[in-house]
Amino acid sequence: MNMLEIKDLNVWFGHSHNRVNAVKGATFSVAEGESFGLVGESGSGKSTILRAITGLAGQWSGEISVNGMQLGKKREKSFYKTVQMVFQDPYASLHPRHSVDQVLGETLSLHGFRDLDARVVKLLDDVGLGQKFRFRYPHQLSGGQRQRVAIARALAPEPKLLLLDEPTSALDVSVQAEILNLLVDLRKDRGLTYVMVSHDLSVVGHMCDRLAVMKSGEIVEILNVAELRQLKAQHPYSQELLQASL
Repeated sequence: MNMLEIKDLNVWFGHSHNRVNAVKGATFSVAEGESFGLVGESGSGKSTILRAITGLAGQWSGEISVNGMQLGKKREKSFYKTVQMVFQDPYASLHPRHSVDQVLGETLSLHGFRDLDARVVKLLDDVGLGQKFRFRYPHQLSGGQRQRVAIARALAPEPKLLLLDEPTSALDVSVQAEILNLLVDLRKDRGLTYVMVSHDLSVVGHMCDRLAVMKSGEIVEILNVAELRQLKAQHPYSQELLQASL
């Protein structure tokens, strides 16, 4: 079964002569339990696709289905128990005046969970932080620790699909591998499905089973990771990306 299906997705910003077509005719599917990458240069429409899925980009046409349910223009509360997103900048995505306990506790409460203390502790353990970080504030955490909190918050509703918007690009190189390995382990342990945006082909090669290459808002090619590693891209732009990454 497919966890995500995108058919002929168009996303735009502005109106009439000011309209910018950010995504044009994107079509792909992601199987349950799969990790799927979206790669391409800045401005190619990768993150815009994630924003359309979550409802953060309101102007779109086409079809988006999650776990067999076709989405309309508005997202029901139940949608966010199935789909969660991890953003690029872990500091900007956390409230500076909320402790880790508040961030996780409020998310759990919002989704109807009751045993908050035990769940907060379990989430912190699952992302490799532990109880000692429970009452700290974002400014007391490193970039990697903040991203672990952001991942814990995304896991709190027990979603099936995680959207990862360049989750390590704002972090030091030494920390990036730790976060990527954490995400690999969480996917395996929880049976999660990932859609991951990245401009780094080595990250996608490590994390994903298949990937779509985007250029100027369009998907120009879909490859599996074996084809990526063997440099078997067909489209000239995909070949350029591969050569640039070597």
